[in-house]
Amino acid sequence: MTDYRNDVPGNWAIDPLRLGVAGTDNAVGDDNPLAWQADALCTQTDPEAFFPEKGGSTRDAKRICAECTVKTECLEYALANDERFGIWGGLSERERRKYRRRA
Repeated sequence: MTDYRNDVPGNWAIDPLRLGVAGTDNAVGDDNPLAWQADALCTQTDPEAFFPEKGGSTRDAKRICAECTVKTECLEYALANDERFGIWGGLSERERRKYRRRA
């Protein structure tokens, strides 16, 4: 069994704008495509909930996503960037694949 958590950067939950991600110009504003991440609830919680082991529960992550005000932006980001691991916008990897096929 593969443990995908080893593939997740240790600083994944840190605001990429503070890290100086290329193309963000270190600015939080309406014109920044990643500005939504500043409001993401997942950055305030345990990252392991969003990257469960294969077959593990996604319940906790989805509960957090359900309350998040940037859930739509998060899902759009995951779909646009072909995120293959973790819970994004309230959907698991499998759910995002199904969503893409229907769209």
